[in-house]
Amino acid sequence: MSTFQTDSSGISRTQKTILIILRLLIGWHFLYEGLSKILMPNWSSATYLQNSRWLFSDFFHWIAANSTALFVVDWLNMIGLTLVGLGLMFGFLSRIASLGGILLLALYYIANPPFIVTGIGMPVEGHYLFVDKNLIEMCALVLLFVFPTGSYLGLDHVLNLLRKIPKSVKPKAEKHGGTLPETGIVRRELIKSLAAVPVLGALLYGTSQKYNWEKINAITGATIKVSDTKLNDLKGALPMGEIAGKKISRLFIGGNLIGGWSHSRDLYYVSSLFKAYNTDKKVFETLQLAEKAGINTINIGDGQFPLINKYKRIFNSTLQTICQVHPTAEDIYTKVDEAIDAGVDIIQIQGNCCDWRVKEGRIDVLAECIDYTRKQGYPVGLGAHSVQALIACTDYGIKPDFFMKTLHHDRYWSAHPSENRIPFSVDGEKSLDHNQFHDNMFCLFPDQTIDFINKQDVPVIAFKVLAGGAIMPKDGFNFAFENGADFICVGMFDFQIVDDVNIALDVLGNLKNRTRQWCA
Repeated sequence: MSTFQTDSSGISRTQKTILIILRLLIGWHFLYEGLSKILMPNWSSATYLQNSRWLFSDFFHWIAANSTALFVVDWLNMIGLTLVGLGLMFGFLSRIASLGGILLLALYYIANPPFIVTGIGMPVEGHYLFVDKNLIEMCALVLLFVFPTGSYLGLDHVLNLLRKIPKSVKPKAEKHGGTLPETGIVRRELIKSLAAVPVLGALLYGTSQKYNWEKINAITGATIKVSDTKLNDLKGALPMGEIAGKKISRLFIGGNLIGGWSHSRDLYYVSSLFKAYNTDKKVFETLQLAEKAGINTINIGDGQFPLINKYKRIFNSTLQTICQVHPTAEDIYTKVDEAIDAGVDIIQIQGNCCDWRVKEGRIDVLAECIDYTRKQGYPVGLGAHSVQALIACTDYGIKPDFFMKTLHHDRYWSAHPSENRIPFSVDGEKSLDHNQFHDNMFCLFPDQTIDFINKQDVPVIAFKVLAGGAIMPKDGFNFAFENGADFICVGMFDFQIVDDVNIALDVLGNLKNRTRQWCA
């Protein structure tokens, strides 16, 4: 039969060859996916199911939240992928294997389809619209189901040949020591069908080598080990406070690490490192973990709204936003209006903005911004790096819904001497002299700050409590809460969140020297 000549089935040799190759490739893919998941310690489909935002999403979420159901689904998934892969590679029950593959891929597609507002939280090779690899491979399996290639070359073909040998003839052939022509054909076809065995061996060997390589290379050369604390290690529920009727977790997350503002002194590469680590996917994972750990609020700049709103939309999140605004004498209202349009919950005048307006003698700008924000129906806070700025504002008669002030001690190596600290220098020039300000302190006068806080009858949020990473969390959290803070805002990577929540719980449960009454 020539290359394009067809047999009684109407299929040419070339067409059969292409279909068989397609079957083997898809079989390889399924078998590898199954084996790699079996080999991977603690592999789970939980994240994939949790991200479902389309048909049956509630059911998928229930599976992810139910440990027994998740265990069963994970094993059915791994075994299903493996059996479909074996069936396709050996051409054994190939139609059933194709149907099983179609059903698995259909479930994957339904759980996370590549629509405009779904699937963004999942890691993929590209950004798809309606058509992705699951849909394409599913259509290819439909083709294999229609054209049962196992009957062309595979164990299905061998079984078909065996069924064609008349049973009454077999004993006669055996009695005379001969063989039927059909049995010789069967042996040849069986040998052909088992040609997939070396391919299977290569796949198993390659999968094992890849797994071992990934296992070794998953450990970096970093000398500091990242905590692997899990959510089930949480020590309790994070306490809440209240600002203008809005409940806020005593510990909430800051946006600096997400935005790449590292305050890393002279380590200039660190900001780029933060940005490289905090991809959109990583930010989504971080915020999901934060919410599950009891953190319900994030403090952000207005430029971070697109990412945060995408997260809230995709994951149906109720995460609250405190947005920093920067009013100027030329434009008091625009940033407030933009934050409101973006869906802000609480507005806060940015720390350096307050410092600058006070230095310029334009406290009236701050007062007008606060008054305007309240008229729009939103809580508004006043932030500052310099305690002198807040003192000047209160003397002017400003009383916001809350204050937000840098608060940390100065008992760390890079803190410059107290006699060289100048009011308002936090937002000034950074000196090359280690004994002068050099992006190393954010609360230049902690004693004055503590005195100011303890005189206030509105909530106080402390930020920069770790001095940009110079102070350990337990020390920084304890200092802030004992000295009057009602809330603390802390930048956190995903691997720090559960530990930080537990530290906050320990600190809040063992405060001994706090004298200020809780104002929230």
